Amino acid sequence: MLCGLVLTTACSDDNDSNPTFQKPTQFVLNTPAMANSTIDLANSEKIVLYCSQPDYGFPARTVYSVQVASKEDKSDAVDLKGTFSEAVAEISASTLASTLTNMMIEQGKTEDDFPMNIPVYLRMKAYAANSIGTMVEGSEIYSNWVTLRDVRLLYSLAPVTTPEALCVAGNFNGGSWDTALDMVQVYDAANVFWHLVYIDDKGIQFNQEHTAGDFVVGYDQITVGGDLAEEIVDADGKIASNNPGWYLVVVTTSVTGRKINYEVQFLRPEVYMMGPITPLGAWSELEDGTMFEVPSEADADFVSPPFAASVPGGDGDGVRAYVKIPGFDWWKSEFMIYGAADSDGYQPLEYRGMGPDQNDAASFGERVKGNEGQRMYFNFTKEKGKIE
Repeated sequence: MLCGLVLTTACSDDNDSNPTFQKPTQFVLNTPAMANSTIDLANSEKIVLYCSQPDYGFPARTVYSVQVASKEDKSDAVDLKGTFSEAVAEISASTLASTLTNMMIEQGKTEDDFPMNIPVYLRMKAYAANSIGTMVEGSEIYSNWVTLRDVRLLYSLAPVTTPEALCVAGNFNGGSWDTALDMVQVYDAANVFWHLVYIDDKGIQFNQEHTAGDFVVGYDQITVGGDLAEEIVDADGKIASNNPGWYLVVVTTSVTGRKINYEVQFLRPEVYMMGPITPLGAWSELEDGTMFEVPSEADADFVSPPFAASVPGGDGDGVRAYVKIPGFDWWKSEFMIYGAADSDGYQPLEYRGMGPDQNDAASFGERVKGNEGQRMYFNFTKEKGKIE
């Protein structure tokens, strides 16, 4: 009843019961009781912070967050992940430990320098939020800093490893990460990825996931190589071409310390037939007369020469196609069409990648049938193809 009376009175004092916003002038973070004790993050679950509520002139929905710094001048302050809806913040000790470890690494420390005991500085941020959670303009306020004088910090970062997946987006798909092309791993080489990509003067970027975030890779993050390296230029941080067209893009990833290296080869967009459908039928790589015609547009088809012979498919020989990745056998980067056709007769394009041979019925299907005189049509932007 008392709370109800206070809130009613507060609103009644404003014009016609409409609360008036006021910018708060004070926001106090209480010094934690353990501030002068040794805090071992490895053996702690959480650190709890208590603060006052900013006075906005009425009971406002308030969002709180925490900043942390490791330097006395607070010049390296960063926001910890997460927000809180009450004037109590429960910070995960593991989150704080990984954040502080990153800070120490950025200051030149190595894993051998851990464990270490350091002072840690914390403050809170608050703002009033409207009904959809957006910050009310002018409502943001920061608290005072508090010091945890002796924080025991172990090295708290997981090992950096090469990406398990890469995708690529560019002008060819409107720059959308949602529809980015998944790059293909070379068989038995999980750190090597490839794809046929149309690159123009607007450029492309790589990513480990289908969303904008911390893993986007642009021109400054790669080492450029390959036969067509001289055509690759920087376009506002993206990887562009001064001779727009198709490229066979091969990305080899490695790790140095905590940095992922991206060595990218830009090669001629050569696609080949293989097997009995070729003029020689000799199972030889890069055979004359087996290379596909390269289109001039991003959404057009690569077209094979006519098949020199028929193949039965199924358990017998089938139609085979591949790109040649330097240093690897042809079959480690082969692909074919499988599955139901759309209204235009195109089927999904499937890559061998790290998977089994493409006559594995459980993973792909049986070998694909082809008749003498037919051709393959592959669209690497739309990831589909047909034989006719």
